[in-house]
Amino acid sequence: MSLGARFVCVKALAPMLAVLFVACGNEEQVKYEPRPAPSGAKASLPPVPNVSQKPVKSGDAYTIWGASYSLRSRVHRKEVFGKKISITGYITKTNLPDAPECAVHRTGKADPENCRPPIPAFWLADTKDAPIGESIKVMGFASNFAQLFDAINDYKRHKLDDKPEKLTQDELWGVSIPFPIPAAGAKVTVTGDYSTTFTKSSTGAEADPIMGLLTIEKITYLELPAEKATLPGMGK
Repeated sequence: MSLGARFVCVKALAPMLAVLFVACGNEEQVKYEPRPAPSGAKASLPPVPNVSQKPVKSGDAYTIWGASYSLRSRVHRKEVFGKKISITGYITKTNLPDAPECAVHRTGKADPENCRPPIPAFWLADTKDAPIGESIKVMGFASNFAQLFDAINDYKRHKLDDKPEKLTQDELWGVSIPFPIPAAGAKVTVTGDYSTTFTKSSTGAEADPIMGLLTIEKITYLELPAEKATLPGMGK
């Protein structure tokens, strides 16, 4: 580059250098002046969520709400899912009164071909008048209504507070049918496997991912029902 060209470049850059020099010089002279926040200003926050204060446990056993909440919780699911737990609540309903006539008979007699009865079950809730949607279904105490038919006959000479020395055995599942046989109105603590499915049925698995299903292993009565359980056509 010739000397003349270099002189032109320097001359062109001179104003820019002057501006930068002045700006840098002024920056040192500017001082920060704090200003108070506007008076009366308030932060706008969302309302506090209404978190349920229901108890998770009743003593060492879960409440129905506590067990089902834990089942749905990402944090607590591992504490109950697929685990043996105890749940305390009221029996609000059983499906014994709804047993189809074709399934109510002694063991050893087969159901008619077109007879499709459900597995005996009852529902646990935290209050006596709770809806089914707030209840946990319990199964596993009897494989079918014929097994209950025999048990009801075996237990008929015993009063509610007079437990027999020997419980009737379910011939298919090899479990003891509890006494008293579960009936609405009783308050109980049920211990068993808690999950979202029940797989002991020969007609296929049953599932409930919201409230879960409890496969009974042991039942303890805290309050007895007003009457013994029975099946349609058997009387009280």
